[in-house]
Amino acid sequence: MANVELRQVTKSYDDRQSLAVKPLTFEIQDKEFLVIVGPSGCGKSTTLRMIAGLESITDGGLFIDNNLVNYVETKDRDIAMVFQNYALYPYMTIEENIAFPLKMQKVPRKFIKQRVQKVAEILQLSDLLKRKPDALSGGQRQRVALGRAMVRQPKVFLFDEPLSNLDAKLRIEMRAEIVKLHQQLDTTFIYVTHDQTEAMTMGDRIAVLNKGALEQLDRPIQLYENPRTKFVAEFIGNPQMNVFETQLIFDKQGQAGVSFNGSFAPLASSVFERMIIPGLYQDVYAGIRPEDLYLATAEETGTIRVQIENIEHLGHLRNVFFTVSDRDQIMVASLELGPDLAVGDTIYLKAAPDRWHLFDDATEESLLEPREI
Repeated sequence: MANVELRQVTKSYDDRQSLAVKPLTFEIQDKEFLVIVGPSGCGKSTTLRMIAGLESITDGGLFIDNNLVNYVETKDRDIAMVFQNYALYPYMTIEENIAFPLKMQKVPRKFIKQRVQKVAEILQLSDLLKRKPDALSGGQRQRVALGRAMVRQPKVFLFDEPLSNLDAKLRIEMRAEIVKLHQQLDTTFIYVTHDQTEAMTMGDRIAVLNKGALEQLDRPIQLYENPRTKFVAEFIGNPQMNVFETQLIFDKQGQAGVSFNGSFAPLASSVFERMIIPGLYQDVYAGIRPEDLYLATAEETGTIRVQIENIEHLGHLRNVFFTVSDRDQIMVASLELGPDLAVGDTIYLKAAPDRWHLFDDATEESLLEPREI
């Protein structure tokens, strides 16, 4: 097995005038499942391809098991990669597709057969070995692609958006299968996706990239509860966090709060006490997750009055989209089932005082020390 370390790794395509990947420094532990997530064009696939040896490294060092591998060919890095498009040979049977890497390594035929059968059993492909890829479903083809990677018994598995071509139901099934596979193989997985739900449900840790730079590397629960930047706060979570420009203010009793739609929304003392430099900031970005907004009455303090623009009914709850009068911005509250609501209704909402997030209005970095989890 292996650990993988990036030390100030960069990638440029145009004589270093601009960096597709800015200096990245982080380590993937032996046997860890690390997910690299971010929007299109953030550099996540480029980073994975540099680890694979499919892209050259402009600057910095890539280490596998503490050995510098910048100039080591892909075939000699002891890694296997699973692609988005499966990359199966249509004229070969499933058995031949899985066996192909071993044939290239000139592994004896009897060992090839043993390993293919073992992999097919793990992936539930034993009854499909004599078929061609075009006779398989999307999920089955993806398992064949996994099998072709597994049969080599590499130190590191790399996955480049492998579930993007599957429908929603199959994606959920394959997510579970890949996590189970990681537990069975007990080796290092590095997985790239643009889907934050995949990232949150699969990774031991998640590296969030944006515009070629690392925003945060942490456990899923930490990314959700303690986003270190405004970008991470808005990217992680579905529906995404409501974030808006506002002011940190104090009422006549000295209670800290933020201005929210013209109302005073109080901050719990547990939030204010976590501010890195309490009282220094006036203009801030404030964030509240949709599930931390609740229906209230006009008589309650700290409420905001909003008009419903749209409602998504999800069975166990409903996402209520609304506009606020002091800004041209759509926000959302995830509300439990209760009183009937309709588009056009005016309702009152209240934010949980201990669930606010605050970010610097210039750097967009968090103003709060992480809350203990």
